[in-house]
Amino acid sequence: MNETDLSISVELAVDIRDDEQQATVEDLLPALNLERVIEYTLQAVQVTQPVTLSVLITDDETIQALNKQYRHLDKPTDVLSFPLLDKPLVSAPPDQLWMNGENGTGDDYLAEAAPPFIVPDDLPTNLGDIAISWPTVRRQASAAGHSPTYELLFLLAHGVLHLVGYDDQSEAGYQEMVRLQQATLQAVGQAA
Repeated sequence: MNETDLSISVELAVDIRDDEQQATVEDLLPALNLERVIEYTLQAVQVTQPVTLSVLITDDETIQALNKQYRHLDKPTDVLSFPLLDKPLVSAPPDQLWMNGENGTGDDYLAEAAPPFIVPDDLPTNLGDIAISWPTVRRQASAAGHSPTYELLFLLAHGVLHLVGYDDQSEAGYQEMVRLQQATLQAVGQAA
């Protein structure tokens, strides 16, 4: 993949109630280069404009509270995406995208449509927010037989794809998202 001048601003927060897990994540993050994973994910779907987004790495209790508040599901999940766009930013077949403000119909993200978000031309497009549960990352990585680093980056790419318009509620959307996530991680040198 060619390097571009894609401008990405990421606001990162780590908020885990377990001090040991908090320290583990904070020690791990500098080596991960999350911006590079986000950049490659966006390049893979041909998003080239400047963007901003926020990422929260948290615990199961916090993500469960978010899941309950926004999706009315009282259980933890691995990743939640909260798109600010009123329509997909990417071009793909309709069965791979959320449509017309329905950016919350899938398993992983906000269930309530927001009013259109208007950005002045000279500012980056704010894609929205991603929340990832670190304890769930660790459990899923162990179950899949790969590193928590790989799982975290895989879920980050998944969240970014939801922010720009992809939906995994159809088999076609799910397959395309997995393909794009795997291609992104391969491009940044992460092996499962």
